[in-house]
Amino acid sequence: MAEETRSRLWLMRHGEAGSARIDAERPLSERGRMEVSRMAAWFAETCFGGGTAREPNRLRILASPYRRAQQTASLMAKPLGIEVETLEIVTPEDAVQPVIDWLMSQPTQDRLVISHMPLVAELTGRLVEGDGQTHSGFPTAAIASLEAEVWATGCAYLQGFHTPDNLA
Repeated sequence: MAEETRSRLWLMRHGEAGSARIDAERPLSERGRMEVSRMAAWFAETCFGGGTAREPNRLRILASPYRRAQQTASLMAKPLGIEVETLEIVTPEDAVQPVIDWLMSQPTQDRLVISHMPLVAELTGRLVEGDGQTHSGFPTAAIASLEAEVWATGCAYLQGFHTPDNLA
């Protein structure tokens, strides 16, 4: 694959959430904030050398409109100095194909998408293996790192899968 045409996609599940009467309003728990803070430090160091993104237009951080995903995105964006965008099509009940269609319609650019189960697992499985049912679950605050020339079913390569508990 040509280096210039590849892009990276990090799919992240939000950190552990507390409770609320309405699912979309569930905030991160204290443990969830700690999980995400750990992942944010790792992500900034591993992917961007510990500082702000050198090419801020190269990375976009997009999150579900649900409160816990927005809080997760804010914590991930802070050490990189990047604004968070809301992506309405990545809530827990959303279908995978519209997300793939959206990815294919976007310019070549790296993205961190913060969403929920089962969407993150199904999307990872569909992009890498062509089957959204074969990929195992995502622990809270886990990140799957994917790379592809084209964001179509079965066309991505899984570069890594990281959780707060397995960081070096």
